[in-house]
Amino acid sequence: MPVVTRVTDLIGNTPLFELAATTGGTRLLLKLEQFNPTGAAKIRMARSMVRDAERRGLLSPGGHIVESTSGNTGLGLAVVAAERGYRFTAVVDHHACTDKLRAMRALGAELVFVSDAGDDGLATSAREDHAAALAAADPDAYFTEQHNNDANAVGYYAVADELLADLDRVDVLVSAVGTGGSLFGTARRLHDLGRPVRVIGVEPVGSIAFGGPGGTYWQSGTGTPPGATIGTAVDYTLLDEGVKVSDIDAFATARAVARTHGLLLGGSAGGSVHAALNLLEEFPPGSTVVSIVCDGGEKYLDTVFDDDWMADRDLLDTAAEQDVVALLNRYTTTTGTLVGAR
Repeated sequence: MPVVTRVTDLIGNTPLFELAATTGGTRLLLKLEQFNPTGAAKIRMARSMVRDAERRGLLSPGGHIVESTSGNTGLGLAVVAAERGYRFTAVVDHHACTDKLRAMRALGAELVFVSDAGDDGLATSAREDHAAALAAADPDAYFTEQHNNDANAVGYYAVADELLADLDRVDVLVSAVGTGGSLFGTARRLHDLGRPVRVIGVEPVGSIAFGGPGGTYWQSGTGTPPGATIGTAVDYTLLDEGVKVSDIDAFATARAVARTHGLLLGGSAGGSVHAALNLLEEFPPGSTVVSIVCDGGEKYLDTVFDDDWMADRDLLDTAAEQDVVALLNRYTTTTGTLVGAR
């Protein structure tokens, strides 16, 4: 890699990790987005949204970026704002993990909380309403509004390009829906390049994105809670199947992968991997299945990987972890393999 002058020049070209393979030759590959700056995929769309706003004249030099965020989008926007000379206000709640909040502050972001200290409930609707009001009150401000911003998905087109550079083909995408950008942006680019894939979206039990009753959940950075509006970045025309995974199964998977492979995944990535492992034998033999791992587990050492935090919320389930270990042992003949030239 050449010498770079901006942190955002380090975005992309993240590695693929083969986690599991069936006897029929179907492989589960993880696109490890934690190798981006900020340790997450969402810096891709943060840069894309800011560039788009600049092109359209919505951000002037020295302007003010406002966003509602559970952490990773805010981290990405904080980096982009620092590089480009913008002020950035992140509207947050205490559901976000503490390390993400600390990192945003360290990068120069102003944090505005919509919930009181000690209230760790998810407050997506309140965050978005407050962010919109803040931006409307400041003539120099631009609300990036990630859930309804076309540049969100565009920021992930490069993921598709990277996959095709490293692989002969991609047959299935199994990934968290979240804002919709990473899954549907990647799928849209593959479709437009004449390489359509089967798209399986994964959401927490409690999210309303696939219908059914809503409820509370602890998976961070994904899902649409009751009362929130499903954003335009969720492209149902590309969705072939929706799967819901409980917090217990998602977190058990993240913990099991850490202990069997030495690989730390975030909680929502655990949900995607859980869904993929349970579907793996249903795909045609020889399929290439990719799950976009939107962030790593290092930010969740005080939550998903902390026994006391898990037990306090009735999420600690040793049997569920052992079920995942059994699946991994069933499919995995090595300790994992990097795929593609790096």
